[in-house]
Amino acid sequence: MLSFEKGSQNVKLIAVIAVMTALSVAGRFIFSPIPFFKPVTAVVIITALYFGGEAGYITGAFSALLSNFYFGQGPWTPFQMMVWGLIGLLTGLLARYIIKNALTLAVWGALSGALFSAMMDIWTTLWVENGFNIGRYFANIAVSAPITAVYAVSNIIFLLLLAKPIGKKLERLKTKYGIK
Repeated sequence: MLSFEKGSQNVKLIAVIAVMTALSVAGRFIFSPIPFFKPVTAVVIITALYFGGEAGYITGAFSALLSNFYFGQGPWTPFQMMVWGLIGLLTGLLARYIIKNALTLAVWGALSGALFSAMMDIWTTLWVENGFNIGRYFANIAVSAPITAVYAVSNIIFLLLLAKPIGKKLERLKTKYGIK
């Protein structure tokens, strides 16, 4: 986020990030009746694949912040912002490997779902224990395994459905408007 504060502003890139964040937030609203089946991570990954880790980080962080105005703000919101942001940052760093084919994209989607869940379980453990307890952490991971599985599968489905068509549009925007 500091790079956007200190660097020269690329208004076109900021507009793309705003639109991708809005898609992410809208997707979370639309799929809210289906528990744990959300496109947020997929949209963050797609953004990072085409515009880099910084754009992915900002999309992830703001997706959590803005969608939680509907789902509820709380002490977990900054942690969600950090985790979705880190998924965007990692995706940007690994983009050249992830974007190679549908299989690597699907595997990254599943791993990102598991990573999101495992990192949010850290917050859950800290909140419940008022400190970190490794046994409680692994218990939280075990209890949330079915939720993690649904979330990982939703990431795969959303990425396989959306990455190519949205990616073509994003590539077109990069070419047409010279966005880097």
